[in-house]
This record gives sequence, C-alpha cells and structure tokens, in this order.
Amino acid sequence: MSEADNQPEVTESELLAVRREKLDKLRELGFDPFGKKFPVTTTPAELKATFENDKKVTIAGRIYAIRDMGKSVFFSIGDVHGQIQGYLNQKGLTENEWAAWKCIDRGDWVGLEGETFTTGKGEPSVKVEKLTPLSKSLRPMPDKWHGVSDREIKYRKRHLDLMGNQESADLFIKRSQMIAEMRRFLQDRDFLEVETPMLHGIAGGAAARPFETYHNALGMPLTMRIAPELHLKRLLVGGFTKVFELNRNFRNEGISRRHNPEFTMLEAYWAFSDFEQMAELVEEMVCHLAETFCGGLQIEHRDEDGELIRTLDLSRPWKRASYKDLIREKAGDDFFELTPEERKERVKNELKVEISDAMEDHEIVQQVFEKKIEEHTFNPCFVTHVDSKLVPLAKENKDDTSIVDVYELIINGQEISPGYSELNDPDVQRRRFEEQSGEETQKVDYDFVETLEHGMPPAGGIGIGIDRLIMLLTGAPTIRDVVLFPQLKNKD
Repeated sequence: MSEADNQPEVTESELLAVRREKLDKLRELGFDPFGKKFPVTTTPAELKATFENDKKVTIAGRIYAIRDMGKSVFFSIGDVHGQIQGYLNQKGLTENEWAAWKCIDRGDWVGLEGETFTTGKGEPSVKVEKLTPLSKSLRPMPDKWHGVSDREIKYRKRHLDLMGNQESADLFIKRSQMIAEMRRFLQDRDFLEVETPMLHGIAGGAAARPFETYHNALGMPLTMRIAPELHLKRLLVGGFTKVFELNRNFRNEGISRRHNPEFTMLEAYWAFSDFEQMAELVEEMVCHLAETFCGGLQIEHRDEDGELIRTLDLSRPWKRASYKDLIREKAGDDFFELTPEERKERVKNELKVEISDAMEDHEIVQQVFEKKIEEHTFNPCFVTHVDSKLVPLAKENKDDTSIVDVYELIINGQEISPGYSELNDPDVQRRRFEEQSGEETQKVDYDFVETLEHGMPPAGGIGIGIDRLIMLLTGAPTIRDVVLFPQLKNKD
C-alpha cells in the first residue's frame, strides 16, 4: 500500500522521512510538488451534486482516502464542501504519472483531468486520465475514521479539525452563510452597511475593560473598540437613517464557554423607530435564519455524547416580560418596596445569591436577575424596561424615569441581543456619562455629547452577538466551537 499512515509500527519521525523521500522522488520525476495554477471546470462537491456520466471534467482537491489494489486505485478527493470518488489504473496513466501517483499520500492536493462514470455499486466517480500533483503534505492527516477528537488540538490547530471533522467544516460553512444572509436581510430593508473605527480615543458604547495600545506617530494612547455604538449614532446625526455594522469588538475580560476577547457583533440603528420595533426586527431575523439553515424553529442542543439536553422552541410570538416583574416572581412581590439593606439581606440569606459588600443596589438586583432568571430562561424572552443605571445610552421611560425603554433578549440562558430606544437628549446623555464615570471625567466622551447637540433623530438600536447566535442555532456547546481561531493561553 502507498499509505504509510496506516502502519502503526512506523514512528512519526520515520513517517515524516518517508514523505520527504516521496517529495524528492516527485522532483526527480519532473513534477513540482508544490505546483502552480490549475484551472478547474468544477469542484468535487458541485460535480457530485450535479453528476452526469460521460462528462469530461477537470477538478482539484485534497486526497482524503486511498484504496490501493495494486494496478488500480479508488480514492476520494475534495475539500470542506464535499468529496467525490476518483479511479485510476496503471494503463490509464503515463509511466511517469503512475510513478508520481505512488508518491501521493492522504493529505496531498492533486489536480485531475478525466471522465465521469458510475461504478457498479452506484458511486459517482471520475476516471483519471491525467494527474497533476499540486501540494505535497509533509505531515499526516488526522485519522480518517476518528478525525480530531482532542478539543485542545481542535482549537489550536483548526486546520486539522477542518480536514478531519466534516461536522466542524459544515458548521463554519453554515456560519458564513448565516452572516451573509443577515446582511441580505438588513439590506433588503434598506439598511446601509458601514465601517467605523476600531481604534478609539475613549472606550465607549458599553461597560467593559478595553485593550489599550499606543499610536507612535500621533503620540497618543488608544483603545481597541468595545462597541461601535457612538460612531454609528454620529451617522444618524449626519443624516443616515438606517445603518448597520457587522464587525469585531474587543474586550479585555475573562474567557469562558460564552466569552472570547474578540468577538463578532452586529449593531444596527433605525431612525424614527423604537426598542419594540427593533425587537420585532430581531425576532423576524432569527426565525428566518432558523427556518433557512436549521430546518425549522425547534433547535436541539446535545451534549458531547449526542444525548439531548433540551430543545429550544423559537416559535413566534416570543415572550415579553418586564425586568421587575420577572424579579418579583423569584424574589417576592415586595422586593422593590424593601430598603436597599433589606434587599441585600434577602438576596444573601433567602435567595442564596452570591454578592459582595462593594456592590451597589442596582448591581445586587442585576445579580439576582442573572442567577435566578437569565440562566434558567431557555426559550426566547424579551426582558423589557431595565434599571436606567444599567443602560446609560437608552431613553428613559416616560411613566417611570427609573427605568429605560429597552429589551434584553434571553435565549438558552444567555443574552443574545440588547435593543434600545436610543437616548438622543444631549443634556441627559452628559449627566448619565458623568454619573457613570464618577470622578474620572476624562473618560467622558464630550465630543459625542457635542455631536448629539446637532440633533439625533429618535431611533431604535440593536446589538446581536454573532458568536452566541451561531451557538444557539447550531447547538454548539462552547463559543470556541463557532470561532475559527479562538484565543487560547500559550502552551508552557
């Protein structure tokens, strides 16, 4: 057999040496083992999907499996999109090409010219008439039966995961298609896609710790953006009425199953709308994605062994409930009539929610929400009208100025999307910023406040964490499964 990978007694160093010998042999035969451009007429996946017999084709791909029977060989060739079977025999190739084939291993990239046919077992195939090596793989592919099962390797060496686990490749293809569909969804509704800076003088638009850097030519400190919100609102002031940005944000905070330091975020703003209209937009978009890519509105989530954990039901209409009403259900009807000290005691002693003495009252209430409500809410729920101290960029409710007109969309125990009726009063915005910054007034973005003084129309705004949304729709258990190259700690 030509496949040295299948000989367990061969050490890795011996295997690498064998492949390098084949590399040298290809050169001796006059083949470039890291070849040049190779025009193709179709791809392996397209050919299989639209298969016809007796058709001349030119395809290229990686060799995934080889079944060598001496003077004839069956093999599979393809890429992340799919594979098709190839067939060659010694009589069908020149002596030089047959010798070159004997230097081919699983993992190599080759170009083929040939004619399509169907085997006696009904398998669509290509009979090879000409073989062109395109890239010699000097290291072996993952095991063809088990792929890459070690999660550490999956995340650190994504290329091995993609070539060894078709389900991973399918997930990332689906992610790309979903993002493209989100763009189309918004563009069909006349939203314009824009780009705003990723380097900011003042970190704003969210409460998070930024990554800090320094611009040498300008001689000034900068931060990587934690959110594009303030720049997108500047565009509303400038006269854009429907805008969105789909790009990276960076937050210098913890890493967990649901958090990566850099993540993809969609933010969109719609002049003359409000948080309720934005909620309808998000509900329609997510359901559209589920029906388009997931086969319906019932989304199964399974553990690593394939056992069903739960089935999420995205059927419309989605639940809407106020922040305070949900907390009263868990903490008592009188919870908001208690004094801050009484609330603290109930939270610690009766609700058994862990809090610190340094927490302010609204932070304690939010801790109750996160631990008793958010983590246990699986089907979609728009949580509306949260404490104004939690959302300094949203419009106050007309009937109760202690709350703001917002929603937080909770699905599968985590926030997927916030949406606001955007604050456009510059005086209120200045006061909120200053209250939030305390004595650190140098962190207040007064330039943004000045921008608001030129007049921002009433508007609704949304953010959607794309990585979390993909987790939700694909059933992936961790954010690292839906980010191609997640941030990992360096190995010792």
